Amino acid sequence: MIDVDIDQWLDRFHLAVAFRADAPIVGLFGRSGAGKTSVINAIAGIATPQRGHIRINDATLFDAAQRVDLPPEARRIGYVFQDSLLFPHLDVKANLLYGQRLRPVAERFIEAERVVDLLGLGPLLARKTHTLSGGEKQRVAIGRALLAQPRLLLLDEPLAALDGARKSEILTYIERLRDELRLPMFYVSHSIPEITRIADTVVLLADGKCLAIGDAEDVFERIAAVIEDDDAVSVVETRIIAHDEPEHLTTLAFEGGRLVVPRLQGAIGDRVRATVRARDVSLALQRPAGISILNVIAGCVASVNIEGRATVDVRVAVGRALITARITRRSLRELDVQPGHDVYALIKAVSFDQNSVGYA
Repeated sequence: MIDVDIDQWLDRFHLAVAFRADAPIVGLFGRSGAGKTSVINAIAGIATPQRGHIRINDATLFDAAQRVDLPPEARRIGYVFQDSLLFPHLDVKANLLYGQRLRPVAERFIEAERVVDLLGLGPLLARKTHTLSGGEKQRVAIGRALLAQPRLLLLDEPLAALDGARKSEILTYIERLRDELRLPMFYVSHSIPEITRIADTVVLLADGKCLAIGDAEDVFERIAAVIEDDDAVSVVETRIIAHDEPEHLTTLAFEGGRLVVPRLQGAIGDRVRATVRARDVSLALQRPAGISILNVIAGCVASVNIEGRATVDVRVAVGRALITARITRRSLRELDVQPGHDVYALIKAVSFDQNSVGYA
Protein backbone atom coordinates (compact mmCIF):
# COMPACT_ATOMS: atom_id res chain seq x y z
CA MET A 1 0.00 0.00 0.00
CA ILE A 2 1.29 3.45 -0.97
CA ASP A 3 -0.18 6.26 1.13
CA VAL A 4 0.62 9.86 0.14
CA ASP A 5 -0.93 12.96 1.74
CA ILE A 6 1.27 16.05 1.35
CA ASP A 7 1.26 19.81 0.99
CA GLN A 8 4.24 21.59 -0.48
CA TRP A 9 4.72 25.20 -1.59
CA LEU A 10 7.15 25.64 -4.48
CA ASP A 11 7.41 29.37 -5.20
CA ARG A 12 3.87 30.17 -6.43
CA PHE A 13 2.94 26.53 -7.03
CA HIS A 14 0.99 24.74 -4.32
CA LEU A 15 1.16 20.95 -4.39
CA ALA A 16 -1.68 19.46 -2.35
CA VAL A 17 -2.02 15.77 -3.16
CA ALA A 18 -3.61 12.90 -1.24
CA PHE A 19 -4.15 9.36 -2.50
CA ARG A 20 -3.76 5.72 -1.52
CA ALA A 21 -2.99 2.97 -4.01
CA ASP A 22 -2.34 -0.75 -3.80
CA ALA A 23 -1.26 -1.87 -7.26
CA PRO A 24 1.88 -3.10 -9.02
CA ILE A 25 2.10 0.03 -11.18
CA VAL A 26 0.60 3.41 -10.29
CA GLY A 27 0.48 5.86 -13.17
CA LEU A 28 0.82 9.57 -12.40
CA PHE A 29 -0.80 11.39 -15.31
CA GLY A 30 -1.26 15.06 -16.10
CA ARG A 31 -0.15 17.87 -18.36
CA SER A 32 3.29 19.42 -17.98
CA GLY A 33 3.29 21.45 -14.78
CA ALA A 34 0.58 19.35 -13.11
CA GLY A 35 2.91 18.35 -10.26
CA LYS A 36 3.88 14.81 -11.29
CA THR A 37 7.64 15.14 -10.80
CA SER A 38 7.11 17.12 -7.59
CA VAL A 39 5.16 14.18 -6.14
CA ILE A 40 7.80 11.58 -6.88
CA ASN A 41 10.61 13.90 -5.76
CA ALA A 42 8.84 14.11 -2.41
CA ILE A 43 8.52 10.31 -2.31
CA ALA A 44 12.21 9.92 -3.14
CA GLY A 45 13.24 12.43 -0.47
CA ILE A 46 14.67 14.93 -2.94
CA ALA A 47 12.12 17.52 -1.82
CA THR A 48 10.51 18.00 1.59
CA PRO A 49 6.81 18.85 1.96
CA GLN A 50 5.64 21.28 4.60
CA ARG A 51 2.82 19.04 5.78
CA GLY A 52 1.60 15.47 5.58
CA HIS A 53 3.01 11.97 5.32
CA ILE A 54 4.38 9.40 2.88
CA ARG A 55 4.13 5.70 3.74
CA ILE A 56 4.93 2.51 1.85
CA ASN A 57 3.35 -0.52 3.47
CA ASP A 58 4.48 -0.39 7.11
CA ALA A 59 7.39 2.01 6.49
CA THR A 60 7.00 5.73 7.15
CA LEU A 61 9.29 7.72 4.87
CA PHE A 62 7.99 11.14 5.87
CA ASP A 63 5.66 12.47 8.55
CA ALA A 64 5.76 16.18 9.27
CA ALA A 65 3.76 15.90 12.51
CA GLN A 66 6.05 13.16 13.86
CA ARG A 67 9.18 14.87 12.48
CA VAL A 68 10.12 11.85 10.41
CA ASP A 69 12.06 12.60 7.21
CA LEU A 70 14.26 9.75 6.07
CA PRO A 71 17.17 10.80 3.85
CA PRO A 72 17.01 9.57 0.23
CA GLU A 73 19.62 6.86 0.77
CA ALA A 74 17.59 5.36 3.64
CA ARG A 75 14.28 5.23 1.75
CA ARG A 76 15.24 2.38 -0.60
CA ILE A 77 13.67 4.09 -3.60
CA GLY A 78 14.86 3.34 -7.13
CA TYR A 79 14.66 6.35 -9.46
CA VAL A 80 14.83 6.23 -13.26
CA PHE A 81 14.97 9.62 -14.97
CA GLN A 82 14.20 10.80 -18.52
CA ASP A 83 17.94 10.77 -19.16
CA SER A 84 19.47 7.44 -18.16
CA LEU A 85 22.33 9.20 -16.26
CA LEU A 86 24.64 6.20 -16.57
CA PHE A 87 28.25 6.46 -15.38
CA PRO A 88 30.23 7.05 -18.60
CA HIS A 89 33.52 5.69 -17.20
CA LEU A 90 31.97 2.31 -16.32
CA ASP A 91 30.81 -0.48 -18.60
CA VAL A 92 27.26 -1.84 -18.46
CA LYS A 93 28.04 -4.53 -15.90
CA ALA A 94 29.74 -2.08 -13.55
CA ASN A 95 26.81 0.35 -13.90
CA LEU A 96 24.37 -2.42 -12.99
CA LEU A 97 26.30 -3.56 -9.94
CA TYR A 98 26.99 -0.05 -8.61
CA GLY A 99 23.80 0.18 -6.57
CA GLN A 100 23.95 -3.43 -5.41
CA ARG A 101 27.32 -2.87 -3.72
CA LEU A 102 25.72 -0.24 -1.48
CA ARG A 103 23.11 -2.67 -0.14
CA PRO A 104 23.99 -5.31 2.53
CA VAL A 105 23.83 -8.90 1.30
CA ALA A 106 20.98 -9.69 3.71
CA GLU A 107 18.80 -7.03 2.01
CA ARG A 108 19.39 -8.23 -1.56
CA PHE A 109 16.17 -9.85 -2.77
CA ILE A 110 16.60 -9.19 -6.50
CA GLU A 111 19.41 -11.19 -8.12
CA ALA A 112 21.65 -9.63 -10.75
CA GLU A 113 21.30 -12.64 -13.05
CA ARG A 114 17.52 -12.35 -12.96
CA VAL A 115 17.56 -8.64 -13.80
CA VAL A 116 19.97 -9.22 -16.67
CA ASP A 117 17.65 -11.91 -18.01
CA LEU A 118 14.41 -9.96 -17.57
CA LEU A 119 15.81 -6.88 -19.29
CA GLY A 120 17.75 -8.73 -21.99
CA LEU A 121 21.06 -7.19 -20.93
CA GLY A 122 23.34 -10.21 -21.35
CA PRO A 123 24.82 -9.16 -24.72
CA LEU A 124 25.48 -5.64 -23.41
CA LEU A 125 27.44 -6.35 -20.20
CA ALA A 126 30.89 -5.61 -21.62
CA ARG A 127 29.79 -2.58 -23.66
CA LYS A 128 30.70 1.01 -22.84
CA THR A 129 27.66 3.20 -22.23
CA HIS A 130 28.44 5.61 -25.08
CA THR A 131 27.97 2.75 -27.57
CA LEU A 132 24.40 2.00 -26.43
CA SER A 133 21.19 3.12 -28.11
CA GLY A 134 18.66 5.20 -26.19
CA GLY A 135 16.50 2.18 -25.46
CA GLU A 136 19.49 0.13 -24.30
CA LYS A 137 20.59 2.92 -21.95
CA GLN A 138 17.15 3.07 -20.35
CA ARG A 139 17.11 -0.71 -19.86
CA VAL A 140 20.48 -0.46 -18.10
CA ALA A 141 19.22 2.46 -15.98
CA ILE A 142 16.17 0.41 -14.92
CA GLY A 143 18.40 -2.57 -14.13
CA ARG A 144 20.74 -0.43 -12.03
CA ALA A 145 17.80 0.95 -10.06
CA LEU A 146 16.42 -2.56 -9.47
CA LEU A 147 19.74 -3.91 -8.21
CA ALA A 148 19.79 -1.22 -5.54
CA GLN A 149 17.08 -3.46 -4.02
CA PRO A 150 14.35 -0.80 -3.79
CA ARG A 151 11.01 -1.15 -2.03
CA LEU A 152 9.55 1.11 -4.74
CA LEU A 153 10.65 2.05 -8.27
CA LEU A 154 10.01 5.56 -9.62
CA LEU A 155 10.05 6.09 -13.39
CA ASP A 156 9.86 9.75 -14.39
CA GLU A 157 8.99 10.08 -18.11
CA PRO A 158 11.47 7.28 -18.91
CA LEU A 159 10.48 7.13 -22.58
CA ALA A 160 10.43 10.86 -23.34
CA ALA A 161 13.59 10.80 -25.46
CA LEU A 162 12.81 7.57 -27.35
CA ASP A 163 11.12 6.93 -30.68
CA GLY A 164 7.95 4.87 -31.06
CA ALA A 165 9.62 1.49 -31.59
CA ARG A 166 11.97 1.92 -28.62
CA LYS A 167 9.07 3.09 -26.42
CA SER A 168 7.14 -0.10 -27.14
CA GLU A 169 10.27 -2.15 -26.43
CA ILE A 170 10.83 -0.56 -23.00
CA LEU A 171 7.13 -0.83 -22.09
CA THR A 172 7.31 -4.55 -22.83
CA TYR A 173 10.24 -4.92 -20.43
CA ILE A 174 8.43 -2.92 -17.74
CA GLU A 175 5.39 -5.18 -18.14
CA ARG A 176 7.68 -8.16 -17.67
CA LEU A 177 9.10 -6.67 -14.47
CA ARG A 178 5.58 -5.97 -13.21
CA ASP A 179 4.45 -9.54 -13.82
CA GLU A 180 7.53 -11.35 -12.50
CA LEU A 181 8.95 -9.16 -9.74
CA ARG A 182 5.69 -7.62 -8.45
CA LEU A 183 7.73 -4.62 -7.35
CA PRO A 184 5.56 -1.53 -6.77
CA MET A 185 6.26 1.20 -9.34
CA PHE A 186 5.25 4.79 -9.97
CA TYR A 187 5.16 5.55 -13.68
CA VAL A 188 5.06 9.27 -14.54
CA SER A 189 3.93 10.42 -17.97
CA HIS A 190 1.76 12.88 -19.89
CA SER A 191 1.29 10.24 -22.62
CA ILE A 192 -2.12 8.59 -22.54
CA PRO A 193 -1.02 5.51 -24.54
CA GLU A 194 1.85 4.87 -22.12
CA ILE A 195 -0.26 5.28 -18.99
CA THR A 196 -3.21 3.26 -20.23
CA ARG A 197 -0.95 0.45 -21.40
CA ILE A 198 1.25 0.17 -18.31
CA ALA A 199 -0.63 1.40 -15.22
CA ASP A 200 -2.92 -0.69 -13.03
CA THR A 201 -4.08 2.37 -11.06
CA VAL A 202 -4.05 5.92 -12.45
CA VAL A 203 -3.72 9.11 -10.39
CA LEU A 204 -4.91 12.12 -12.40
CA LEU A 205 -3.18 15.40 -11.47
CA ALA A 206 -3.91 18.98 -12.50
CA ASP A 207 -2.51 22.21 -11.04
CA GLY A 208 -0.97 20.38 -8.10
CA LYS A 209 -4.21 18.62 -7.12
CA CYS A 210 -5.40 15.03 -7.39
CA LEU A 211 -8.56 15.02 -9.52
CA ALA A 212 -9.21 11.29 -9.64
CA ILE A 213 -7.76 7.91 -8.78
CA GLY A 214 -8.84 4.48 -9.96
CA ASP A 215 -8.57 1.94 -12.75
CA ALA A 216 -7.40 3.37 -16.08
CA GLU A 217 -10.74 2.44 -17.62
CA ASP A 218 -12.61 4.58 -15.06
CA VAL A 219 -10.23 7.52 -14.67
CA PHE A 220 -9.92 8.27 -18.37
CA GLU A 221 -13.66 8.76 -18.61
CA ARG A 222 -13.08 11.91 -16.49
CA ILE A 223 -10.01 13.19 -18.24
CA ALA A 224 -11.35 15.50 -20.96
CA ALA A 225 -10.98 18.61 -18.80
CA VAL A 226 -7.21 18.27 -18.37
CA ILE A 227 -5.93 16.96 -21.70
CA GLU A 228 -5.62 18.24 -25.21
CA ASP A 229 -8.73 17.56 -27.29
CA ASP A 230 -6.95 15.29 -29.76
CA ASP A 231 -5.88 12.97 -26.93
CA ALA A 232 -9.32 11.83 -25.72
CA VAL A 233 -9.38 8.05 -25.39
CA SER A 234 -11.35 5.11 -24.08
CA VAL A 235 -9.75 2.17 -22.29
CA VAL A 236 -11.22 -1.31 -22.80
CA GLU A 237 -10.17 -4.34 -20.75
CA THR A 238 -10.17 -7.41 -23.00
CA ARG A 239 -8.85 -10.95 -23.41
CA ILE A 240 -7.23 -12.60 -26.41
CA ILE A 241 -9.60 -15.19 -27.88
CA ALA A 242 -8.09 -15.92 -31.31
CA HIS A 243 -5.14 -15.38 -33.62
CA ASP A 244 -5.50 -15.32 -37.39
CA GLU A 245 -1.97 -16.22 -38.47
CA PRO A 246 -2.47 -15.92 -42.27
CA GLU A 247 -4.02 -12.45 -41.89
CA HIS A 248 -1.68 -11.38 -39.02
CA LEU A 249 -4.63 -10.37 -36.81
CA THR A 250 -5.70 -10.97 -33.21
CA THR A 251 -9.26 -10.94 -31.86
CA LEU A 252 -9.93 -9.49 -28.41
CA ALA A 253 -13.16 -10.03 -26.51
CA PHE A 254 -14.83 -7.91 -23.86
CA GLU A 255 -18.29 -7.87 -22.35
CA GLY A 256 -20.58 -6.79 -25.18
CA GLY A 257 -18.18 -6.87 -28.08
CA ARG A 258 -14.97 -7.84 -29.82
CA LEU A 259 -12.00 -5.97 -31.28
CA VAL A 260 -9.79 -7.08 -34.15
CA VAL A 261 -6.27 -5.64 -33.93
CA PRO A 262 -2.91 -6.30 -35.62
CA ARG A 263 -1.28 -9.55 -34.49
CA LEU A 264 -0.26 -9.66 -30.82
CA GLN A 265 2.31 -12.01 -29.32
CA GLY A 266 0.23 -13.07 -26.32
CA ALA A 267 -1.41 -16.43 -25.65
CA ILE A 268 -5.12 -17.21 -25.80
CA GLY A 269 -6.69 -16.00 -22.57
CA ASP A 270 -4.13 -13.27 -21.85
CA ARG A 271 -5.61 -10.03 -20.52
CA VAL A 272 -5.04 -7.05 -22.81
CA ARG A 273 -5.78 -3.36 -22.24
CA ALA A 274 -6.77 -1.63 -25.49
CA THR A 275 -6.70 2.15 -25.84
CA VAL A 276 -9.18 3.51 -28.38
CA ARG A 277 -8.62 7.08 -29.59
CA ALA A 278 -11.87 9.01 -29.90
CA ARG A 279 -10.80 10.46 -33.25
CA ASP A 280 -10.50 6.89 -34.62
CA VAL A 281 -14.15 6.04 -33.88
CA SER A 282 -17.02 6.74 -36.30
CA LEU A 283 -20.73 6.16 -35.78
CA ALA A 284 -23.49 4.60 -37.88
CA LEU A 285 -27.22 4.25 -37.23
CA GLN A 286 -27.39 0.93 -39.07
CA ARG A 287 -24.88 -1.88 -39.45
CA PRO A 288 -22.94 -0.93 -42.60
CA ALA A 289 -22.15 -3.38 -45.37
CA GLY A 290 -19.40 -3.44 -47.95
CA ILE A 291 -16.80 -1.55 -45.90
CA SER A 292 -13.20 -2.31 -45.00
CA ILE A 293 -13.58 -1.50 -41.30
CA LEU A 294 -13.30 -4.75 -39.29
CA ASN A 295 -14.63 -3.48 -35.97
CA VAL A 296 -18.36 -2.77 -36.14
CA ILE A 297 -19.62 -2.79 -32.55
CA ALA A 298 -23.26 -2.43 -31.49
CA GLY A 299 -23.93 -0.14 -28.54
CA CYS A 300 -26.19 2.47 -27.01
CA VAL A 301 -25.48 6.20 -26.70
CA ALA A 302 -24.75 6.98 -23.05
CA SER A 303 -24.08 10.71 -23.36
CA VAL A 304 -23.35 13.53 -25.81
CA ASN A 305 -20.84 16.21 -24.83
CA ILE A 306 -21.05 19.34 -26.99
CA GLU A 307 -19.38 22.03 -24.81
CA GLY A 308 -19.44 24.61 -27.61
CA ARG A 309 -16.59 23.05 -29.59
CA ALA A 310 -16.47 22.33 -33.31
CA THR A 311 -16.43 18.64 -32.48
CA VAL A 312 -18.66 16.54 -30.26
CA ASP A 313 -17.82 13.57 -28.06
CA VAL A 314 -20.42 10.79 -28.06
CA ARG A 315 -19.99 8.08 -25.43
CA VAL A 316 -21.30 4.69 -26.49
CA ALA A 317 -22.03 1.99 -23.91
CA VAL A 318 -21.00 -1.49 -25.03
CA GLY A 319 -21.64 -3.87 -22.18
CA ARG A 320 -19.73 -2.37 -19.25
CA ALA A 321 -17.29 -0.53 -21.53
CA LEU A 322 -17.69 3.06 -22.70
CA ILE A 323 -16.23 3.94 -26.11
CA THR A 324 -16.00 7.62 -27.02
CA ALA A 325 -16.45 8.73 -30.64
CA ARG A 326 -15.37 12.21 -31.73
CA ILE A 327 -17.56 13.50 -34.56
CA THR A 328 -18.39 16.90 -36.04
CA ARG A 329 -21.41 18.97 -35.08
CA ARG A 330 -22.74 18.43 -38.58
CA SER A 331 -22.57 14.65 -38.16
CA LEU A 332 -24.36 14.95 -34.84
CA ARG A 333 -27.11 16.99 -36.45
CA GLU A 334 -27.51 14.75 -39.49
CA LEU A 335 -27.54 11.55 -37.45
CA ASP A 336 -29.69 13.12 -34.72
CA VAL A 337 -27.83 11.09 -32.13
CA GLN A 338 -29.37 11.27 -28.67
CA PRO A 339 -28.76 9.42 -25.38
CA GLY A 340 -30.55 6.09 -25.48
CA HIS A 341 -30.26 5.66 -29.26
CA ASP A 342 -28.79 2.42 -30.64
CA VAL A 343 -25.70 3.00 -32.79
CA TYR A 344 -22.71 1.15 -34.21
CA ALA A 345 -19.16 2.21 -33.33
CA LEU A 346 -16.78 1.75 -36.26
CA ILE A 347 -13.06 1.34 -35.53
CA LYS A 348 -10.38 0.48 -38.09
CA ALA A 349 -8.12 -2.37 -37.00
CA VAL A 350 -5.08 -0.44 -38.26
CA SER A 351 -5.82 2.39 -35.81
CA PHE A 352 -4.29 0.18 -33.10
CA ASP A 353 -0.52 0.00 -32.73
CA GLN A 354 2.08 -1.31 -30.28
CA ASN A 355 1.63 1.68 -27.99
CA SER A 356 -2.17 1.44 -27.76
CA VAL A 357 -2.44 -2.28 -26.92
CA GLY A 358 -0.64 -3.73 -23.90
CA TYR A 359 -0.88 -6.60 -21.46
CA ALA A 360 -2.96 -5.84 -18.37
